[in-house]
Amino acid sequence: MTQHKDDKQIIEQPQKQKKPNGWFKPFVSGVVGGTLALGVYVLTPYAQHSSDSTANDSAAKTEAVSTNHTNSSKTTAVQTSNSSSSISSMVENVSPAIVGITNYQAQTQTDTSFGDFSTPFDESQQNKSSQEEETGTGSGVIFKKSGNKAYILTNNHVIEGANKLTVSLHDGKTIEGKLVGADPLTDLAVVEISSSHVTKVAALGNSSSLRAGETVIAIGNPLGEDLSRTVTQGIVSGVDRTVSMNTSAGESSINVIQTDAAINPGNSGGPLLTTDGKVVGITSMKISETGVEGIGFALPINDVKPIADQLLTKGKIERPYIGISMLDLEQVPDVYQKETLGLKSSQLNQGVYVKDIAAGSPAAKAGLKSEDVITGINGKQIKTGSELRHELYTNAKVGDTVSITLIRNGKQETKQVTLTQSESKQVSS
Repeated sequence: MTQHKDDKQIIEQPQKQKKPNGWFKPFVSGVVGGTLALGVYVLTPYAQHSSDSTANDSAAKTEAVSTNHTNSSKTTAVQTSNSSSSISSMVENVSPAIVGITNYQAQTQTDTSFGDFSTPFDESQQNKSSQEEETGTGSGVIFKKSGNKAYILTNNHVIEGANKLTVSLHDGKTIEGKLVGADPLTDLAVVEISSSHVTKVAALGNSSSLRAGETVIAIGNPLGEDLSRTVTQGIVSGVDRTVSMNTSAGESSINVIQTDAAINPGNSGGPLLTTDGKVVGITSMKISETGVEGIGFALPINDVKPIADQLLTKGKIERPYIGISMLDLEQVPDVYQKETLGLKSSQLNQGVYVKDIAAGSPAAKAGLKSEDVITGINGKQIKTGSELRHELYTNAKVGDTVSITLIRNGKQETKQVTLTQSESKQVSS
């Protein structure tokens, strides 16, 4: 989230949960993507946004834990010291690859000069000038260096709308950045800088190997440059979460890593690291809800890599488009699955429920209908919308014809769908 002067620090105010009046209420339909788990919360991207108000100070309560076993206490102290030393060394090693990003946008000012008061006022007498002002700060991580250029991974909401980008490096130098490409639906962007001052490139890890409870480290610039490269530690609270996020291109359901590592305004775009210094995620958002603490999210690096590669080569993301709005079948009541959709007990909760078909879309042309249940694509079983999107994003491209296996009125059918390019302002796969 980019820092906008005079805006509130949190862009989107949390929405309170409302009791559903029917099972259709949880739907927030996107083309091949619906709001899944945690969709009832407002997820706030966390770049730093200006505010004249100050955050309320909160006192942290520290509870001392004692032990009656002296030997056990000494052993624990040694282990903790070694662990802390290892993390400190890792942070020192990777920090030169962490950068701050400042977003400058054009602000128009009008100077009205009346001159001779005997002359009627004319709008042509207005002197309009435009100057670039700092409107946001965020973080980023250098992930590639090639010749005289280096490349930074960050969030789309950090750089969105910028007329100019500046990048602050580990050595205190500030240089100009150039946007290579951005993708609002995955909230990712790649920024190019000169490699002349780049001394470190972060190593990308394997987010698929993460497990709940594993220690992770977040590094970024919370609240702006004054607190640059702040280090926070937490654990992986959950993997393979699917959350809904409002973007400039529409609502998007994305796969994320959940963590309790502290994420604050300005952290957006910074890396989530394992204790050995591998980047496993790009910090992106947190839940902004009164009474909710320690629920932040990062984009898994395994999902980030193909997006970054395409942004580097094409400057944009070309997505296959099917043209359906959907929901995971497990969110549909069992009685509805049996009585209305005609599913057998063995078929319950195993697929994707099609809520709507976009007119003139590939799905419509192929004969898909509302209330179909998609169970496979190109012979691979599909149980969730996330799996369907993954298959389309990674194993299909615009122009391909894919085989969709579905259940309609209790009977299995197969449809051949020719994918087109995604349309703007639509969440598509």
